[in-house]
Amino acid sequence: MGNQCCSKREDVEPRSIYTGLKPSGNDVKIGALEPRYTPDPQRGQFDIIRPRPTPTRPTASGHRIVVALYNYTARDVTDVSFRKGDRLQVIDDSDGDWWTVIHLSTAQEGLIPGNFVAIELSVESEDWFFENVSRKEADKLLLAEENPRGTFLVRPSEHNPHGYSLSVKDWEEQRGYHVKHYKIKPLDNGGFYISTNKTFHSLSELVQAYSKNAWGLCHVLSRPCAKPQPQMWDLGPTFRDKWEIPRDEIHLIRRLGRGNFGEVYYGKWRDTIDVAVKTLREGAMSTQAFLQEAAIMKKFRHKRLVALYAVCSKEEPIYIVQEYMSKGSLLDFLRKEEGKTLEFEDLIYIAFQVASGMEYLESKQLIHRDLAARNVLIGENNIAKICDFGLARVIEDNEYCPRQGSRFPVKWTAPEAIIYAKFSIKSDVWSYGILLMELFTHGQVPYPGMHGREVIDQVEKGYRMPKPTSHYIPDEIYQIMLNCWDAKPENRPTFEFLTHYFEGFNVTSEIPYREVPD
Repeated sequence: MGNQCCSKREDVEPRSIYTGLKPSGNDVKIGALEPRYTPDPQRGQFDIIRPRPTPTRPTASGHRIVVALYNYTARDVTDVSFRKGDRLQVIDDSDGDWWTVIHLSTAQEGLIPGNFVAIELSVESEDWFFENVSRKEADKLLLAEENPRGTFLVRPSEHNPHGYSLSVKDWEEQRGYHVKHYKIKPLDNGGFYISTNKTFHSLSELVQAYSKNAWGLCHVLSRPCAKPQPQMWDLGPTFRDKWEIPRDEIHLIRRLGRGNFGEVYYGKWRDTIDVAVKTLREGAMSTQAFLQEAAIMKKFRHKRLVALYAVCSKEEPIYIVQEYMSKGSLLDFLRKEEGKTLEFEDLIYIAFQVASGMEYLESKQLIHRDLAARNVLIGENNIAKICDFGLARVIEDNEYCPRQGSRFPVKWTAPEAIIYAKFSIKSDVWSYGILLMELFTHGQVPYPGMHGREVIDQVEKGYRMPKPTSHYIPDEIYQIMLNCWDAKPENRPTFEFLTHYFEGFNVTSEIPYREVPD
């Protein structure tokens, strides 16, 4: 039955026109007394256990109880280790990143990363609930090879602040594996539904019910998607503010490459944590300028920006210790065999991630000034993060004018920045258009066959890179590149627009539930 429901076509109902609907009077309320189900990793199904208890109230002292969503091993004397499922009492969560807790099993008091836990019995504590995942990211997670058909997750709706989306991995002979998305709509008086004739008191009850019967979904819900571990912004709680660390805590293992100002190594911190270490070549730039880069990277946080962990600046060469991305720069990755075999959807996903990171910088009025494929790093599952803020500066006005004599990469630089030395968020948009050409040509050098001076002259006369014939680039994406290269900066798109464009590229809206007789 489950195979019939989502059938050969997918009806589309734009999310922007959705309004809450009351179910009709003859609807059936389901789940009020349903037992809770939990996934059995051995069988990929749900087994009945005791009914779900009432959600935890604050303790007599007013402190909340949280449950661990992941394992965590203490990194210093001030933090506490825990395992997934452990219960902890929150004493102080005012810091944001690091919370003071008491482990309810060991009675140990200390700090934990706040994004590793959730309020006990809240929807956020469920294995299937993904709080900060977009539709495109949900697709990527669910399509992982190890996930069987019926793997699912629930996420907040991107367009309806009170609704949710159910994303399910499916398989059809014509399409192979793909993901289908269903609207979970709120009831006016509380509760949720996908189909108006089956309503539920909670998201948990809805998931329980559809784990036993597809009721028109493409497949019964078989098991929750594995959650990736959240981003950590510090090596440990001790390094929140004082992030100078002893050099002997860093073990350099192998050189990864050479950057603008020195070499980059893969290494270990205290022989446990993978890190990338960027070194400052003597005489390349001032120590103060190098540390200014570190201060910028430490201040700005977004999941599409490489995290800075620490610095070693007491002696030369100075180290910047940052997040390690296993596949290296996007440019090198695109030119290797693995990068050459990326699917078109993978390239779209990378374009979306870079735009998302730049949207954050745009919102903070931070100019990157050297956005290019070489300054984007790739990790597992093709996660992309922007790095190298050595040329970036926080601005008060809309543009930043560098000192005379500054060097910048001509082929990636907007004409107003080359000619008038005026850099802005919109000059970063120009660079993003060049990066798109690098991305969709798998690392081809921009303006092939042209040297820097020629590029400057030709671009000023109105020349723009033509659409390549050797690689697949849809007309609409090439038009986006041309829009990024508009001669008037104010006519170029915003990164907010570019993020939404690539996030929704070639993807339809949520599938409205189609009734199938029981």
